[in-house]
Amino acid sequence: MAYWLFKSEPETWSWEQQKAKGKAGEEWTGVRNFQARKNMKDMKLGDKGFFYHSGESKAVVGIVEVAKLAHPDSTAKDGPWECVDIRAVEDVPKPVTLAQCKADKRLKDMVLVNNSRLSVQPVSAEEWKIVCALGGMKKS
Repeated sequence: MAYWLFKSEPETWSWEQQKAKGKAGEEWTGVRNFQARKNMKDMKLGDKGFFYHSGESKAVVGIVEVAKLAHPDSTAKDGPWECVDIRAVEDVPKPVTLAQCKADKRLKDMVLVNNSRLSVQPVSAEEWKIVCALGGMKKS
C-alpha cells in the first residue's frame, strides 16, 4: 500500500463535505499540476491518504482511501486531466498542523514540509506512522 496527501482549501471542499459523500466517495477534481496528476495515476485501490486543509488551518484533519483509479476529470475543459475518487475513512482526533510537521525533525524530508504547494503528494510509510501518532490515531 502507498500513502498520499490530498490538499484542499476548506472553503472550496472541506473534510465535512468529504465525509458527507459516504462510501461512494467523490472525484478529486480540479488538479492542474503535472506532478500531482502523475501521483494520482500511480495510486492503487485502497491506498490511504491524509486529507489536509490548506488555507488558514494548514492541518491534516482526516484519513481517506482511494475508491476509484485514475480516470478523466469531469471538470476538465482544458485538456486530458485525470483524477481519482477518494472516500473518507476516519477523522484525525488531533489535527496535525504544518507547523508541527516542520518542527518534527523526523519529518524533515516530507514533501509537505519541503513543497507545501503540491496538491497531491506522496507520503512515506514512516512519515505516515509519525503523523498518525501525532494525530492521536490508535492504529495507522
